[in-house]
Amino acid sequence: MAELDAYITKNEERFLEDLKGWLRIPSISTLPEHTSDVQQAAEFAVGQLKSIGFEQVEAIATQGHPLVYGEWLKAPGKPTLLVYGHYDVQPVDPVELWDTPPFEPTVRSGNIYCRGACDDKGQTMLVFKALESLMAVDGKLPVNVKVLIEGEEEAGGESIEHYVRTMPERLGCDAAFICDTHMPGPETPALISGLRGIIYTEVEVHGARRDLHSGTYGGIAPNPLHALAIIISKLKDEQGHIHIPGLYNKLRPAAQVEKDFWQNDPLNFAENLREEMGVEQLAGEPEHPPLERISARPTFEVHGIAGGFTGEGAKTVIPAQATAKISLRLPPDLKSQECFTLFEKAVQEAAPEDVKVIVRNVHGGEGLVVELDNPAIVAAATALKEVYGKEPVYLREGGSIPVAALFNEILNVPVVLMGFGLPDDNLHAPNEKYSLSQFYKGIRTVARFLQNLA
Repeated sequence: MAELDAYITKNEERFLEDLKGWLRIPSISTLPEHTSDVQQAAEFAVGQLKSIGFEQVEAIATQGHPLVYGEWLKAPGKPTLLVYGHYDVQPVDPVELWDTPPFEPTVRSGNIYCRGACDDKGQTMLVFKALESLMAVDGKLPVNVKVLIEGEEEAGGESIEHYVRTMPERLGCDAAFICDTHMPGPETPALISGLRGIIYTEVEVHGARRDLHSGTYGGIAPNPLHALAIIISKLKDEQGHIHIPGLYNKLRPAAQVEKDFWQNDPLNFAENLREEMGVEQLAGEPEHPPLERISARPTFEVHGIAGGFTGEGAKTVIPAQATAKISLRLPPDLKSQECFTLFEKAVQEAAPEDVKVIVRNVHGGEGLVVELDNPAIVAAATALKEVYGKEPVYLREGGSIPVAALFNEILNVPVVLMGFGLPDDNLHAPNEKYSLSQFYKGIRTVARFLQNLA
């Protein structure tokens, strides 16, 4: 480890420059105008894997954005680890809220600020650099490694799902590793023991065939914006309870040890989250503790509403159409397609009779519960303790990484969810950042994880 640590220390600046080069590519997968940028980001990942010494490295064409694959299989008798990451990023709006340009990586106060710094280029890059360091110091890797990187994680992940389902033999492994999660604090290492699934929807409401003058038609014309407000308020009340019939029926009770952890909150997560968000009090179901609400309960969130006139000044129109983007996060017991069916029915029943409603399932994915006693998890926990000096905590992640459940289902392998993000990294928001201390500790931890896995 001393020689490995010395190599990492010596090359920290070069590692950071490689990360900056990747971050400068605006690989926003959801915006068609950035298609060429997404392709460029994939080619950057190809170059990284080739420089490490991986073989069979390629950018795989799909119906959407490319997948990147590479392998190093020269450790006979050792386990095979499948590494996953993604190189696409979220849009940057509102740009005016960024302190520095969103695609010009800027280092200040020990953090690197840029879209994708944490989610997920920074975390994927630290895995690349752990692999490079092991190869440079030992001339080989301690285990066999396959790498699969996608460019559609922020856009639904359809291409990687198709690839995993149709190419399971190529991806055969003993464990999968995803570095796209967080720790509760810089001194508190963590492994993720569960993820929620997701459905992301669009609810489109239609009224009259054209916008109408509110003076001439007000009082008799259907108003799609008002109809959306009615639908949303019926499906989620002011205390955070979701009123979608059947949604809670398959929700299994958590283990008592988890309930005790959520209730006692020994690391004071709830108060830290409140302060980090800058709010006076936390929202949601008051009968469930905050840690349970953010990790193990279904959620219903409205992400945007469009319709009518929103420019400066006044324009008294009743809009012909309005749209809301709504997602539900789903504990692992709840399956995405079943929940979409329940959601669509509830929306239609909640809608006023004077409007027409169309509900679209934009994308979805399943949740996952991780078995903590498998050798890959033990190897990761040991690595975290060796680098951070303390035992990791085991947390459920409130977010969704649908490919994790896919690996578990199709490849039938355990999934290690070990990431190095922090709660204040501003994922999907302006001024996204990544701690450079976490970046370098992450490199050391992943290298040790591979050694332990051997």
